[in-house]
Amino acid sequence: MLERKSLDYEKVVLIGIINQEQDEEKVEEYLDELEFLAYTAGGEVVERFTQRIEIPNPKTFIGTGKMEDVRKFVKENDVGTVIFDDELSPAQQKNIEKILRSKVLDRTSLILDIFAQRAQTSYARTQVELAQYQYLLPRLAGLWTHLERQRGGIGMRGPGETEIETDRRIVRDRIALLKKKLAKIDKQMETQRGNRGSLVRVALIGYTNVGKSTLMNVISKSDVFAENKLFATLDTTVRKVVIGNLPFLLSDTVGFIRKLPTQLVESFKSTLDEVREADLLLHVVDISHPNFEEHIESVNQILSEIDSMDKPTVMVFNKIDQYTHKTIDEDDLVTEKTGEHFTLEEWHNTWMNRLGNNVLFISALNRENLQDFRKKVYEEVRKIHITRFPYNNFLYPEIIEEEEE
Repeated sequence: MLERKSLDYEKVVLIGIINQEQDEEKVEEYLDELEFLAYTAGGEVVERFTQRIEIPNPKTFIGTGKMEDVRKFVKENDVGTVIFDDELSPAQQKNIEKILRSKVLDRTSLILDIFAQRAQTSYARTQVELAQYQYLLPRLAGLWTHLERQRGGIGMRGPGETEIETDRRIVRDRIALLKKKLAKIDKQMETQRGNRGSLVRVALIGYTNVGKSTLMNVISKSDVFAENKLFATLDTTVRKVVIGNLPFLLSDTVGFIRKLPTQLVESFKSTLDEVREADLLLHVVDISHPNFEEHIESVNQILSEIDSMDKPTVMVFNKIDQYTHKTIDEDDLVTEKTGEHFTLEEWHNTWMNRLGNNVLFISALNRENLQDFRKKVYEEVRKIHITRFPYNNFLYPEIIEEEEE
């Protein structure tokens, strides 16, 4: 489990289910990621609960016996927050809170909370606020359950259910207002993108926490915020970069993640427009992560949703300094060799070989193989540039000279 350096944290319990779609190993992997999300939000995971159940309980998501185990643990250990790896219905969340008498979140609400913490600019805050209200609207009734337990008295004769309807109207009005505000900002950003001229646009994409911002800082010699936490970057940062003597625009985008809330995909539409309008994608992958292939699939799924799968793409496998592979003893005739036993060279000879020269292995943090990275980016940008401006061909040679890192 992740250890926190300060005492300013909430005790958290995680819950996941095992079924045909996700076996025990897959659930543990999802809970590892959920724990990192909880850590990023300011929590410390003290226990995990899993249950093998094909169809989630419509009332409490997990079975009554397992729920009783969770209730006892929460009470005995003074746990303040329980987080489910899958999205809960409003009714399920309301029922579980009644049983556990603690704060109950699902993966979606946790990600929304992290986005709310991380949003720095007015634009990002507006995007997150819209997503939060869209998530909140069907759950408003649950927020008023405390009225059922209220006694009479001065100031306690509230309107009850009428209050819920009032809140729903307020939230709907707020959603409409935020959508108008975002539409206005989106139009301004579209104009800004149009005013950037005809420079080639390159976008850094990838799963969250793969090192995109670190790579951005190294290549553009800028100071983009980078941290070993999920969703360190929410706002798209665009920098003019020159490699050799060839200028282009490089953008650092929000990281993707499995089960990314649909509310966030919608509200971050303009941020994703940077990807849609890019001429070249640099798909950054954390090769040190044991499940990096699934991360690639998750990113490709979102690219497919925003119609960007057909763009020229370079696969950049980052964090080679942290990559280690398991070894098999020569006398071991039982253990089957899998991806976790591959060296980087062996990985290169797998499905990656089909990508040809569009594969790079680097360490942005330790600046390993960055010269190869610069050369490759230069080559790809040059192809696009001379297609757009054939009369500039003589200005940019096919090979750039060695640069100091």
